[in-house]
Amino acid sequence: MKCIIQRVKHAKCEIDGKITGETEVGYMILVGFKPEDNELIVDKMVKKIVNLRIFEDENQKMNLNIKQVNGKVLSISQFTLYANTNEGNRPSFANAMKPNQAIILYDSFNHKLRSEGIETETGIFGADMQITLTNDGPVTIILEF
Repeated sequence: MKCIIQRVKHAKCEIDGKITGETEVGYMILVGFKPEDNELIVDKMVKKIVNLRIFEDENQKMNLNIKQVNGKVLSISQFTLYANTNEGNRPSFANAMKPNQAIILYDSFNHKLRSEGIETETGIFGADMQITLTNDGPVTIILEF
């Protein structure tokens, strides 16, 4: 499982001109799965994200987690995180989990974030999404298990 976490001041997902998910202060997370991922990996990732201290405290040090700043999450499924570009110019996505399996883990990931008290909005799995954001910092963290 791979997550690209961007600390944002604002992020939104639009599909056909309609906003499906939006956040102000918080994270925009691109979420991808590989075939061997499972619920234990999802649990580990959620725990890491909830406790990740990348928001600034009163001394401008990254010392606060998303709960401490009342942040929200915009979660976006992103199978292209597992693109293989080692050969040729067209990426291979053979390293990404099949969609019918990935959607189950993606839904579980979002549910588990919500059960941790993190307001979580999403795009639509497999849709053509338009994502806009204002990265705060910029701060971008890559997590992979």
